[in-house]
Amino acid sequence: MNVVRMKPMSRRAALRGVGACISLPFLEAMVPTAVKAASSQFKPLSSSPGAHPRMICCYIPQGVNIFNWHPNDSGRKWNLTPTLQPLAAHKSDFTLLTGLGHAHGPGGHQGHHTWLTAANLKGTPGKDYQNSISIDQVAAEHHGKETRFPSLELSEHGALAFNRLGTPLPGEKDPRRVFNRLFVPEDQASRKESVQRHIERSSVLDVVLGEAASLKRRLGRADQRKLEEYLNSVRETERRVQRSKKWISVPRPNVDKTSLKLSSNWYSARDRGMWLDVMLELSYLAFITDTTRVVTFQWSREAGSLTHNGEDHHALSHHGGDPQALKKLGVIDEFHVSRLSRFLSLLKATKEASGSMLDHTMVLYGSGMNQGKKGGHSAKDLPLLLAGGRKLGLKHGQHLSFEVDSTPLSNVLLTMLQKMGIERDKFGDSSGTLTGLV
Repeated sequence: MNVVRMKPMSRRAALRGVGACISLPFLEAMVPTAVKAASSQFKPLSSSPGAHPRMICCYIPQGVNIFNWHPNDSGRKWNLTPTLQPLAAHKSDFTLLTGLGHAHGPGGHQGHHTWLTAANLKGTPGKDYQNSISIDQVAAEHHGKETRFPSLELSEHGALAFNRLGTPLPGEKDPRRVFNRLFVPEDQASRKESVQRHIERSSVLDVVLGEAASLKRRLGRADQRKLEEYLNSVRETERRVQRSKKWISVPRPNVDKTSLKLSSNWYSARDRGMWLDVMLELSYLAFITDTTRVVTFQWSREAGSLTHNGEDHHALSHHGGDPQALKKLGVIDEFHVSRLSRFLSLLKATKEASGSMLDHTMVLYGSGMNQGKKGGHSAKDLPLLLAGGRKLGLKHGQHLSFEVDSTPLSNVLLTMLQKMGIERDKFGDSSGTLTGLV
């Protein structure tokens, strides 16, 4: 991976700078430029034990350099742009989507709030903010009955996943904690504590639901609606408790962590590529063990994210058309796409049924904002691509270009839900499934 080309600072120089002989902590500026994070040694498995429909939604913050993203041609005879060159080996495995957006989306650095929900955040009378359920959680409700975890939320900061109440589901950013949660078995004492904890939670929920039923009869309509919202959250908690309870006695998958760089730091520019890789590797392992079939991964935070080369990604997103800023953005975008390409290679290398894991896994990649040509932050013509899912019925190897404002991104989200086996004909402001994708 690339590293920041800076002259390393010695401890002596640092001490002179503060004018005192004190013991300083180890600073990243003291690392020699020749030192860089070791590349991942993770290898995909040769085959998967079973085929299941899956989806992972990968969100990149700040948008992209649109000049290096948008091709001039469309259809099946189109050429990869500079940013998309790392995906050359997978050109037949994905579809580039341009012109799509959210009509009611806030755009800017709130774009991740509606990327998977298509909600009008200010569309509820009397509320300044009201989100709705995201497609991953719709899929999780359907497939979560068969997996230990209905869904997995990963994020350096922020949330892509929202439950039925529009409440954000925070993501985990520590690779070691993710691994422990998914794959480290509980000992007998821990299992006993888990059983007791579920009994206590169930008792509390029973009491709450019983008292709420009595209270509801004495409330006016407005208060009844508020109470019903609260009860919905209680019922969702009850469902989660029951789901997790049945998995207490089921052993977790035995996964070797030797090749996983679980100590990778999400806040370190030097570790940035490794951190993205290991989080995607954990997603791969969660899929192949059928621990979950639904993942959301926000790669970095909006309005202040780190990059692999030490650049201020947020500041660059306000480029104003400056050529140097756009060039730096192009480097960041290409780096992100290279990590996506590696993940697709892992899925593609693993045989599954009559195809590969990639053929049964949909990978949505993109952002909830478009910088445009002058650094504006719009919710229109979002940078998007959808990979994988051939065996689920998706067509790829093409650039589908739509007139801006003519087709909602919700059509893609609805298509993905249907390919996950969920029978519905509407999501958000969708007008149908996406033409050309199926």
